[in-house]
Amino acid sequence: MAQLTLIIGNKNYSSWSLRPWLAMKQSGIEFLEVRIPLDTPTTQQEILKYSPAGKVPVLKHGNLIIWDSLAICEYVAELFPQANLWTQDIEKRAIARCVSAEMHSGFSNLRQHMPMNCRARLPGKGIQPAQADIKRITTIWRECREKFVNEGDFLFGSFTIADAMFAPVTSRFITYDVQLDPISSAYVEQIYSLLPMQEWLKTASLESEYLEQEEI
Repeated sequence: MAQLTLIIGNKNYSSWSLRPWLAMKQSGIEFLEVRIPLDTPTTQQEILKYSPAGKVPVLKHGNLIIWDSLAICEYVAELFPQANLWTQDIEKRAIARCVSAEMHSGFSNLRQHMPMNCRARLPGKGIQPAQADIKRITTIWRECREKFVNEGDFLFGSFTIADAMFAPVTSRFITYDVQLDPISSAYVEQIYSLLPMQEWLKTASLESEYLEQEEI
């Protein structure tokens, strides 16, 4: 099999990069990581070497280029079915895809007012204009946990793409000190306890770049 190469941005800021990175790491999939610092004079030029869209993340597999976070996760799930990145239950899988797609395309107020910044602590900032998004996200988490989980600690029992898609939100909730219900709080703790998540956060804390723009 050809080498998998994942091109990502700054770990402190790039929520989109975290999603496929975590899915692959948590599944034990080997890949080469290329980090391109964002918001520099050469950023666009460097990313365009890999991505026709000029954005990260990008997965390179042989001659194949995949330049969307959810599409990368879907491709990896098909390439490594043993990783079980989608639950085998047809009903759970349908809902898992729904909530993953909703996270992928929605929650614009959360993205705008509460951008990912892993190493920062900004209690209360941005919460009010993002309140509706926070409510919807925590509702999804509670409903998935209550309706679909007989065992396991994730949204659908075992770790799936849905958990990877929501992982950056758990970081935001820590950064901005969002007050959560017990089920949502336990879920945030579960994602944060993952060894790959801890690895990502540690590396993010050591990065030297500081970006002015709020959402990457």
